[in-house]
Amino acid sequence: MQRKYLIIVTIVGVIILIGVTVYFIFSASSAGVTVAPGGDASLPVAGRGESAGGEQSTSTPSGPVGTPIAVSARLVKISSGPVVQGEAVVNKIATASSSAETIVNFIERQSGNVYAYLVHAGTLTRTSNKTIPGIQSAVWASNASLAFVRYLSGENFSTINTYALYPDGTNGFFLSQNLSDVAVSSTNVLTLASGVSGSSASLLRTDGTRSSEVFTTPLSSLRIAFAGKNQYLAFTKPTSSLHGSAFIVDGAGRFSRVAGPANGLVAKASPSGKWVLVSYTSSGAMQMNLVNTTTGEPISLPVATVADKCVWTADDSAIYCGIPVSPPAGEYPDDWYQGAISFNDRIWKIDVAGRYAQLVLDFSKETEKTLDATALAVDQLNTVLVFVNKNDSSLWSYQL
Repeated sequence: MQRKYLIIVTIVGVIILIGVTVYFIFSASSAGVTVAPGGDASLPVAGRGESAGGEQSTSTPSGPVGTPIAVSARLVKISSGPVVQGEAVVNKIATASSSAETIVNFIERQSGNVYAYLVHAGTLTRTSNKTIPGIQSAVWASNASLAFVRYLSGENFSTINTYALYPDGTNGFFLSQNLSDVAVSSTNVLTLASGVSGSSASLLRTDGTRSSEVFTTPLSSLRIAFAGKNQYLAFTKPTSSLHGSAFIVDGAGRFSRVAGPANGLVAKASPSGKWVLVSYTSSGAMQMNLVNTTTGEPISLPVATVADKCVWTADDSAIYCGIPVSPPAGEYPDDWYQGAISFNDRIWKIDVAGRYAQLVLDFSKETEKTLDATALAVDQLNTVLVFVNKNDSSLWSYQL
């Protein structure tokens, strides 16, 4: 009996260790996330000169994404999931041979297969059958030319792999192992390597060439993003128990604080870099500000959520967010990232010039289900909003 008890305790301990590791590395993984099994021969392995998905399959992948379902005239369930958090929404311009279309590109989590959904046609197509199971997150180039996917491998899942996955599954390549964060624009990749002595960010082309260092800092726990031309956003990894700060970093590597110190701070820069959306906690409640990076002036917003539940429009004019209705008491954002707390969201639009919030979608009224919105994305013409329901990892689109 005692031996059986020890075995159970050991198994539970290993499960908890894996969960905690995934949370601290990716900072936004959903509960019950699938990780790549160690030593699986079908996984791409960095440093061996192998392409991702050494065992490619031409058969139907396991756990098919399903058929898109039109819930209403504007709301469509693209995939029942689970999908990888991170998708790209792009506009295809009309030509003599084809009409204009909005395309949603995403990755199935179980197989790593890439799919494209045509919003107006209502059709779903698998564009790649390259098998990369266990992907934790995907960061797409803004033009959907490729996605940098991240997954764990090795003994005790101690190695972070970052792989450039093209929508057709060809010509992929690896970035350096154990990167702590990655951001992508249409032409460049920003990578962050962190250690006990600090962090170093490098900029390279999306084909993996022309790498150059853009800044170093003694801060060892950061997240990064692009913030307009030749400048970047860097902020400390959020936790409710510690003060965090957000910085704009210029092309010369100089840091300028734009927000903080504040507990649970999360920041999201606008495409031009003129604004930064900042969420934080105060007296246990979520707060959200809009900060002008030129003047440093913070502007309180009428709604609040975790900034990772928001997306900027391409022209800086608006922000779409999943705003929780009566969020339960908790340690934010930690409890939400770890899946200990789930929200019941409605989608709101925050108008930057007018400083007002407008209700866009009451998900529960249209579906009779709850929504915990994450990985929001919007096309450049501001016509289609896409989001993942964290409750079941399903993927949805809503015509604005």
